[in-house]
Amino acid sequence: MFKKTLEKTHKPVFLSSACLIILFSTYGGAFSDHAAATFASIQSWLVTYVGWFYMGVVALFFIMIIYLACSKYAHIKLGQDDSSPDYPYGSWFAMLFSAGMGIGLLFFGVAEPITHFNSPPVGEGNTVEAAQNAMLFTYFHWGLQAWTTYIVVGLSLAYFSFRHGLPLTMRSALYPIIGERVHGRIGHCVDVFAVLGTMFGVATSLGIGAMQINAGLDYLFQVSISESTQVLIIAVITGFATISVASGLDAGIRRISELNIVLAILLLTFVLLAGPTAGLLGSFIQNIGNYLSNMTLLTFNLYVYQPNEWIGEWTLFFWAWWISWSPFVGIFIARISRGRTIREFILGVLLVPTGFTFLWLSIFGNSALFIELGGNEGAISAATLNQMPTALFVLLEQLPWTPIVSMVAILLIVTFFVTSSDSGSLVIDTITSGDNKDSAVWQRLFWAVSQGIIASVLLVGGGLAALQAATLSSALPIAFIMILMCLGLARKLKTEDVQM
Repeated sequence: MFKKTLEKTHKPVFLSSACLIILFSTYGGAFSDHAAATFASIQSWLVTYVGWFYMGVVALFFIMIIYLACSKYAHIKLGQDDSSPDYPYGSWFAMLFSAGMGIGLLFFGVAEPITHFNSPPVGEGNTVEAAQNAMLFTYFHWGLQAWTTYIVVGLSLAYFSFRHGLPLTMRSALYPIIGERVHGRIGHCVDVFAVLGTMFGVATSLGIGAMQINAGLDYLFQVSISESTQVLIIAVITGFATISVASGLDAGIRRISELNIVLAILLLTFVLLAGPTAGLLGSFIQNIGNYLSNMTLLTFNLYVYQPNEWIGEWTLFFWAWWISWSPFVGIFIARISRGRTIREFILGVLLVPTGFTFLWLSIFGNSALFIELGGNEGAISAATLNQMPTALFVLLEQLPWTPIVSMVAILLIVTFFVTSSDSGSLVIDTITSGDNKDSAVWQRLFWAVSQGIIASVLLVGGGLAALQAATLSSALPIAFIMILMCLGLARKLKTEDVQM
């Protein structure tokens, strides 16, 4: 019976991943205090000794994808030469954005600029200069480098899968380097690391989403903010996610992603029109100019001459988060990008979601900063410092129709929660089934439930700090795999018969 149940799985990858996740869940749930101390130690070690590596590889990835977009290989299709895209631009962009950022923007869109405004890495806080730098740092953490990591994985896998017929799993991109050994133990290890990175990356987002939903429910309905409430929220919404993931890509994820975009645009438009519209649009333009002017300096700045904890808590956390998410988002965007050219893929994934992200950050972040600079007695700053997930709702409190708009925000967080969970489940299912197009529904449901359990364990075992430590840890092996993927893609592209 057990053998029949696993007949549609890639057993070495599925069983290894499942066992490691069960062991981690058991450890974190049974020894939560010890787990919290372990997570803190791991994070401290990684920031001290591996931070330079995270900064360097992200810069390397960015240089590579810019080169490819401008190279003679840019017109090569991710598929056969006569293939056409599976999805129109609207649906494609909606799924890109929902999978790639989603919950994080709602959580950090207000909280991050306000935190940097109050406690910048250098200089004095609560000044006009601190406000400008707060948006600069926030843009940097959510900008082009974030989507660069997704492109490296997504482009490699789409190219090898759709153009050369290999499975849509991480190991396929290493074929030019290790050959048939991708089907052996080395390939199994690569896919297991991809599963674990995806699991912890998505669990981090789900944990953050649960914290913010709890904050919104407390604000509207006085639901107490506690770990038990957040675990219950994760359980309930994971139930909705299992229904969506069972429905498949077109019926479930695509439709909810399109709903996400509609709700996000409505919320964005309301805040823009209800706030200082001209000032917010002006800040959007100025923030982009400031970001482009300082991007190179920030890319290589580790604050070696001014050591502080800020770099580990912010820049390195985000770089590790994007890297740990790259198997998940990379495989997902590869799956929805068949038929597009390399240039179209790079420019679409790099510029469109980033542009919308920058607009979002300017409208929400600058709305909060303008209110703080205007002298509202620091209400948003106090909320951010005391209970970061409440920052968004304290901002909305300064605007009209607060209860209705706050409900829309909570609904948007829930739908992003669902799409993150079921997209992650779909990707992990793809990896652990060896890209079996007829994988069992129970397997997708198993991974959806596992994500909820891991998110709950991390919340109980240390909260946001534990989420950050798990992200930093899971990103390290994936970063090395991504370097090999770049080498494999470069080697295979050289064999293409192309003309400028």
